Amino acid sequence: MSSPAAAPALPAQAADAAPAAAEPWAGALDELARRRAFAQGLGGAEAVAKHHGQGRLTIRERIGGLVDAGSFSEVGTLTGQGRYEDQRLVGLTPAPYVMGLAHIDGRPVAVGGEDFTVRGGTSWSGDRKKGGQGGFVEDLAHQYRIPLVNLIDGAGGSVTSITRRGHSVFPGVHGFERSVQLLGEVPVVCAVMGTAAGGPAGRAILSHWSVMVNDTSHVFAAGPPVVERSLGQKVTKEELGGPAMAVKTAGTIDNVAPSERACFEMIRRYLSYMPRNVWELPPMGERTDPADRVADELRGIVPENRRRPYDMRRVISLIADLGSVFEIQPTYGKALITSLARLHGHVVGVIANNPMVNGGAMDVKAARKQTHFIDLCDCFHIPIVFLVDVPGFLVGKEAEAAATLREGMRSVYVGLQATVPIFTVVIRKCYGMAGMGTTDKNGLDFKVAWPSAEWGSLPIEGGVAAAFRREIEAAPDPKAREAEIEAVLRASASPFRTAEAFGVEEIIDPRETRAVLCRFIEVARGRSMTTLGPKPRFGVRP
Repeated sequence: MSSPAAAPALPAQAADAAPAAAEPWAGALDELARRRAFAQGLGGAEAVAKHHGQGRLTIRERIGGLVDAGSFSEVGTLTGQGRYEDQRLVGLTPAPYVMGLAHIDGRPVAVGGEDFTVRGGTSWSGDRKKGGQGGFVEDLAHQYRIPLVNLIDGAGGSVTSITRRGHSVFPGVHGFERSVQLLGEVPVVCAVMGTAAGGPAGRAILSHWSVMVNDTSHVFAAGPPVVERSLGQKVTKEELGGPAMAVKTAGTIDNVAPSERACFEMIRRYLSYMPRNVWELPPMGERTDPADRVADELRGIVPENRRRPYDMRRVISLIADLGSVFEIQPTYGKALITSLARLHGHVVGVIANNPMVNGGAMDVKAARKQTHFIDLCDCFHIPIVFLVDVPGFLVGKEAEAAATLREGMRSVYVGLQATVPIFTVVIRKCYGMAGMGTTDKNGLDFKVAWPSAEWGSLPIEGGVAAAFRREIEAAPDPKAREAEIEAVLRASASPFRTAEAFGVEEIIDPRETRAVLCRFIEVARGRSMTTLGPKPRFGVRP
């Protein structure tokens, strides 16, 4: 076997030639790589390990887990505070905020969040803010008209800034002007991933939808040390701003996720119902669930006994496209259910009274919940479907002390301002001003009712006791006389009598509900296209 050919000898003059020139900009490119490596290190291995030890992901891990793989284009990677020896960089503390452009389900978003491993995510400002309160990330969402996702994990300002500046700054130097403007332009999602206090907590509220993580997230105006110093109250972070307080009691945050990974999935799902901005319609979903699908279960889901409750969430799931229901604020204002869903692919907002709580009567929390949800749907051109079973506003001394009437009428006011198509399905009770707030008085005002429906200024039972008080008291058997009057009035209050007068547009078999809604929502899409663009005011009120 022949041996491999030897390499040809170089010409004599080549061996004596000068070495090849260095690669252009090699030093600068090496420096760029070093600085990028410092940025990737976040607050350092020890800080990252401590963060992981608390069961929390770093900001880079969070962004990576949320957005489409490989889609994140970071902006401001090298921003931070360099440390130099003899004019040579020996270390760099990154700015405690990471942000840029990415895609979620193939659609562009602006995304950013605090890096808690660097000074606890406290605010930082150079020549231009990256984000956190205003800054480039919000400008990116505004200028390109794309959704904004804030992954919040920081305490905002610190008194140590006084020593750094030599003076204290007036509140609002870095204000919420752009944050407020965005509420009328693009979907804004805020996820509280750790502890949010001060400015970051305020920004969490300035959103269309917010979520926090169970066990690791807290949100409050000021933390336990400030509360103890100012009020003498000793409270834990969990008591002050954990999900039990922020989500269930106060409704400060909309939803809670069991883990960070579950939180990312909830964000992705929420955005799937949203248009990129107010100049576009919501995206169509798959249309694999037939519009004329019949759910026989609906026929008997409402008990004949008017005092018995039933499962309104089950009603929603049977009417909407299968698997399409995404409930917002499920643990706050429980007398009302608010959900995003789809009907034959079209995004809709469902507002449904819950007869399992206060008989469906609207209390102050339910009223606030309804107001915010109507604002959300109206901002992003999402038709609203009311599934009505409301005996009116909650009454009594406690309800009056809570200003239920004011908040309830605020919800009616907002509903009357809405420009999106509204469809009313009366399932059972529809009484008083709360019932009035479920109709589309400035639009088609299309109302359909199930045979179980009843309506009026107030329920017959309470109305009879008030209107016929003297006659009832004078009767030999007041209880029997009251029941007689109620029976007579109830016969005249039949929904079929109202249908004869065209006071309700149609009475339908409950099993027809999906088909009727799908048909009218399909046609209403054309109307929605005529109202594209921002509303006269800044979108959704916090």
